[in-house]
Amino acid sequence: MTDIPDAPVYVTDALIAEDIEAYLAQHQQKSLLRFITCGSVDDGKSTLIGRLLYDSKMIFEDQLAALEADSKRVGTQGQEIDFALLVDGLAAEREQGITIDVAYRFFTTEKRKFIVADTPGHEQYTRNMVTGASTADLAVILIDARKGVLTQTRRHSFLAHLLGIRNIVLAVNKMDLVGYDKSIFERILLSYRAFASEIGITQFTAIPISGFKGDNITALSDNMPWFKGPVLIEHLETVEIGSAADEGKPFRMPVQWVNRPNLDFRGFSGQLASGRVKPGELVRILPSGKTTTVSRIVTLDGDLDEAVAGQSVTLTLADEIDCSRGDVIAAADAPPEAADRFEATLVWMADEAMIAGRAYWLKLATQSVSATVQAPKYEINVNTLDHLAAKTLELNGIGVVELSTDKPIVFESYADNHALGGFVLVDKLTNATVAAGMLHFSLRRAQNVHWQASDIDRDMRSSLKNQRPALLWFTGLSGSGKSTIANLVEKRLHRMNRHSFLLDGDNVRHGLNRDLGFTEADRIENIRRVGEVAKLMTDAGLIVITAFISPFRVERDMVRSMLPEGEFIEVFIDTPLAEAERRDVKGLYKKARSGQLKNFTGIDSPYEPPEAPEIRIDTTTMTPEDAADLIIDRLLG
Repeated sequence: MTDIPDAPVYVTDALIAEDIEAYLAQHQQKSLLRFITCGSVDDGKSTLIGRLLYDSKMIFEDQLAALEADSKRVGTQGQEIDFALLVDGLAAEREQGITIDVAYRFFTTEKRKFIVADTPGHEQYTRNMVTGASTADLAVILIDARKGVLTQTRRHSFLAHLLGIRNIVLAVNKMDLVGYDKSIFERILLSYRAFASEIGITQFTAIPISGFKGDNITALSDNMPWFKGPVLIEHLETVEIGSAADEGKPFRMPVQWVNRPNLDFRGFSGQLASGRVKPGELVRILPSGKTTTVSRIVTLDGDLDEAVAGQSVTLTLADEIDCSRGDVIAAADAPPEAADRFEATLVWMADEAMIAGRAYWLKLATQSVSATVQAPKYEINVNTLDHLAAKTLELNGIGVVELSTDKPIVFESYADNHALGGFVLVDKLTNATVAAGMLHFSLRRAQNVHWQASDIDRDMRSSLKNQRPALLWFTGLSGSGKSTIANLVEKRLHRMNRHSFLLDGDNVRHGLNRDLGFTEADRIENIRRVGEVAKLMTDAGLIVITAFISPFRVERDMVRSMLPEGEFIEVFIDTPLAEAERRDVKGLYKKARSGQLKNFTGIDSPYEPPEAPEIRIDTTTMTPEDAADLIIDRLLG
């Protein structure tokens, strides 16, 4: 036996480990460029990305073999390799030869790392394109040389500019199908330049290419000697990345997490949205406005002497200051604003139209608040750039709106800071993302209108009345018995010398809400106004009773959020539709069934019953008198 064979294996393993470490170290130092490809249907976006992956040798042998087999079976290039199949992974995409969802791919060259998003060309998938563009530093706008500038070319160029992408590459593709004609390229370039100037794109790089043949992708093409460069990959490797520009801006770091692993350490973790910070620098915590200094910049690999935009770090502060997720740590001498009313551009991404006045969750950086969106000031026609009157936004609609939040948020305009200016809206019931938005500025009234403090507060008013204020919110179908039971409750409270007030749905529409109809938007505004009035009355120390259909859970939750914990008492008058319709005291169901009354709850407008009401009254088993007694007992305890 001998140990001689073991030595070379050991040395080889060590060399391999060293090579791997050297390789990883080399790639760790490379900058990362995120970019998207976009344009009209069948402009060759997927083919271009497939070509980039192929030319950068980012395809394994088994992938290449599968690609060659798939190209022969379902490809669109005859017996040649169909590079689009590297990216179009969905069966529906391969069957139709189109891109439906956003596909992300990674590749690398000697100079830079890349993450490319292949975005759909169809108008119905515009929201997918917005998703891909939201994190991109550069956009490659493809144009089919045979077709020129199309509607989707304009749409995607407008969206890329709207989303703050300043590096635009105009890739005129399929030059091989037009005989590499220079005049065709120049004609398309002239047409696009005229449109680009209208939407504010002042600079872009135009490159004539063939994604299928590989012309001007990695090297200058002999087929187009009239083009002197740069080629596509050269431009992608050398273009300035937006994060470099962010380093020169004032320091901002949204707090993502309070890092408290033990009693002796308390740090604030997040990614620097802009600027740079060093230990000892004075910072301001927003929205509170408290100031302190940075003690340490902590990372997994040890403390840093400086952190710059794009880095994720944990900061420790010199003072014990209240700071939590959603707050922003910023340069003390150049802090961002905090406000609760804004103008913004909104890209609607849901199948259901936007409902003016409805409350949605607004998520901006690490902040999450309730926000109400007003009817659009105008909608933007992307094709003509006209401003159109609109009451709502449909799927893929783009408009300028005003919105308000339930508490101030820390922000900057999207043009100045994407992290603190870009937001999404989330439906409160489904948790689906319904819109993406870009803040322009806070509305002046947000700074000019301030809350005036009063020496007499709600506790003093309620103690004078010897009662605890509350809001009894009766909800149920028309004819369920809300008003009848609410009236009995108020009568009993009156006999008990309790100070109360009844807000009835029909009565309110004679005065305060006489200008509102019964559309979904008007119903929402109806409830919002009543909620605000009820809040003022409970501040006065009253027990407020409301009787409204209030068909939507989101609006009932909106009113609940206006009041202190425990003061909103939801009373569900649970009456089946058939029973409510049988009673039909006002004859409304009959009119709704005959088509004389539109948007009637239960017939052609939905009712969303409470999921966990404080009190549930089954009117099929309980008399109104017994129901009133039960409610009084629960209220006064």
